[in-house]
Amino acid sequence: MSRLGCVADDFTGATDLAGNLAATGRRVVVTVGPDDRPPEDADAVVVALKSRNVPPEEAVAACLDAHRKLARAGCDRIWFKYCSTFDSTARGNIGPVTDALLEATGAPWTIACPAFPAGGRTVYQGHLFVGDRLLSESGMRHHPLTPMTDPDLVRVMGAQSRYRVGLLPHRVLRAGETTARDHVSALVAKGVRVVVTDALHGDDLSVIERVTRDLPLITGGSGLALSLPPVRPGAAAARIRLAPGPLAVLAGSVSDTTLAQIRHARSLLPHRLLSVGDLVRSPEATVADAVAWAAAHLDAGRDVLMYSADDHAQVRAAQEAYGVERSAQAAERALADCARALACRGVRRFLVAGGESSGAVVEALGVSRLRIGPAIAPGVSWTEATHGGRTLNLVLKSGNFGAEDLFTTAQDVL
Repeated sequence: MSRLGCVADDFTGATDLAGNLAATGRRVVVTVGPDDRPPEDADAVVVALKSRNVPPEEAVAACLDAHRKLARAGCDRIWFKYCSTFDSTARGNIGPVTDALLEATGAPWTIACPAFPAGGRTVYQGHLFVGDRLLSESGMRHHPLTPMTDPDLVRVMGAQSRYRVGLLPHRVLRAGETTARDHVSALVAKGVRVVVTDALHGDDLSVIERVTRDLPLITGGSGLALSLPPVRPGAAAARIRLAPGPLAVLAGSVSDTTLAQIRHARSLLPHRLLSVGDLVRSPEATVADAVAWAAAHLDAGRDVLMYSADDHAQVRAAQEAYGVERSAQAAERALADCARALACRGVRRFLVAGGESSGAVVEALGVSRLRIGPAIAPGVSWTEATHGGRTLNLVLKSGNFGAEDLFTTAQDVL
């Protein structure tokens, strides 16, 4: 079996993919940034980067560095993981990174396959749906950093990539593997190097997996991982060490899904809004006050919720007052500072909502590796890490994933 090397453009995407790979019986390790010496017994190595929203040239450089180190570690196949909602801007970074990895791996062509039907992400006629809504009609149209207003992935990818982009439509997938291979061969003969794939069901992903099994590069979300051939059928979920104590929920995402989770949790948990205005004007005092409040509840054995916004109006007001990037960075820094301070006080269980927030928290805690544990929702798993010589349990949740009660039921599986 070949060793799979994965480059994820954010930390929640890394654990999302790792969880699905582990479900196929693979031994998976997540490293924070490239690791020159990943464990030798790992079947798959997932490198967690924060490359989604940096300038394209920085994203390309980071991903190529990860690819080089994965190749040296014996990974002969590369997976570029991005969000199932195709989070990107008109410049990238999905297209530029895909182009660079095509050249680095020598792949003749690759796929763009964000579909994750189990998580409510499907693609039909090249158009991405979130649940039963087009991407452009979902909450992603309000994303503060990567607002997604065009659901046509062939068009979106075509604007980002230097190469021709084609489509593997659902009607072809339904006809089976041979027809799908012939369709792709015809596209490649016309100069196409990036093929956007439709997928409505797991069966569609199974066809895509077989058609792409020999490619040195694949790109997309984590859904396709569930269609990989199992390597240890029936293998139990990886066991992780459990840290005791209550849970601190830190929500930086402002997706519709996370906002609904915040509203639900506020009726059950002590909660604290970290106002972006307060964080911009007096960040240290605001964080210190919030940490003292949270610590009092956590010391009493109560889970807590801390969040940067609870509706889109707050987000728009902060962006108008302080700018998009300044507002987002203030919230990320605050949640990271809260996590660091609470961990130093002995808190050992955290749930972080949002890709950028998760990256900031993991970096603040000095975590270098994550072990994947039990799943609590499609694309969302508990993990084990180490901070100051002690075990931590972390959930790094994409803003768009999970049921409404996720914040209040996350510990049930433990």
